[in-house]
Amino acid sequence: MKKILIIEDDRKIAELERDYLEINDFQVALAADGDTGLLFAVRDDFDLIVLDLMLPGVDGFAICRRIREKKETPIIMVSAKRDDVDKIRGLGLGADDYMVKPFSPAELVARVKAHIGRFERLTSQEKRKQHHIIEINGLRIDKDARRVYLRGAETALANKEFDLLLFMAENPNIVFNKETLFERVWGLDAVGDTTTVTVHVNRLREKIETDNREPRYIETVWGAGYRFKI
Repeated sequence: MKKILIIEDDRKIAELERDYLEINDFQVALAADGDTGLLFAVRDDFDLIVLDLMLPGVDGFAICRRIREKKETPIIMVSAKRDDVDKIRGLGLGADDYMVKPFSPAELVARVKAHIGRFERLTSQEKRKQHHIIEINGLRIDKDARRVYLRGAETALANKEFDLLLFMAENPNIVFNKETLFERVWGLDAVGDTTTVTVHVNRLREKIETDNREPRYIETVWGAGYRFKI
């Protein structure tokens, strides 16, 4: 159940908004002044905040600013003021939407659902994107773009060098013998022998290691194979 915080000093409006949201399966918390609302917003986790602009204590602008310093929770700012200056200011402080009172509670519910859905899509995309990036000890591997960065500077790798590095980085601290690396990176039908693995490991080290005698990333385990260290 999604959690909504309503920061609103007009009790009748707050309760009406709460009732409509609860009918639509939202869990709702109410705060009747700016200080309490700010405390709830920063301390607790909500899926969306409905924030009145004019409040006793801390006003909606200040609350919005403080929330954005700590969280990306969607914020719908509401106000009886129709002045575009307030709307522009609110959106500029990080509010996701601005509704002018009076408005239909059904419209509020529709906007709440839309903003939560949009936020979830954006965060899921960001999580998927993060899963496609590997960062270890100053080495950054972008799986989708097939690019490698060492301490911020791009390092050019040949295709199989990249494949070998990616495979080992995705399986850190595991010792792979040359035969296994050859099968997993070049494929069972590849033509060649395990000397190919040695050559590519040496090339990788030349490109990503500061000191090949004391490798930071690809370690030789004598008599066993290679291991990617983290």
